[in-house]
Amino acid sequence: MIYNLDKINEMAEGDEEFITSVISVFLEEVPEDLDSLEKAIHSKDYENIYKLAHKIKPNVDILGMEQTRAKALEIETLGKTTGSMQEIEATFPILKKDVLQVVTELKNDFNL
Repeated sequence: MIYNLDKINEMAEGDEEFITSVISVFLEEVPEDLDSLEKAIHSKDYENIYKLAHKIKPNVDILGMEQTRAKALEIETLGKTTGSMQEIEATFPILKKDVLQVVTELKNDFNL
């Protein structure tokens, strides 16, 4: 398991509906953002690379996915500074793998 619900549990203060809501939003939005990010990388669209990585970052952070957050931050920074596209292309598969793994785990763990 590469996610951790400590931050959500702290915010929720026992509200199970809140937890399920946050996870549902993650499952709806992040895979779409990931697909858009992949397209932006293929088209070398630095502005959208930056924006999409920036959008993904807090979503993985709230699930305690520190390594994934670090990868999103790396891509965000490279997108903002029009850094090395090779680095972006090398980092993205790690981000994608982690997000897709967590999507599968969350669907199983929460029966969504």
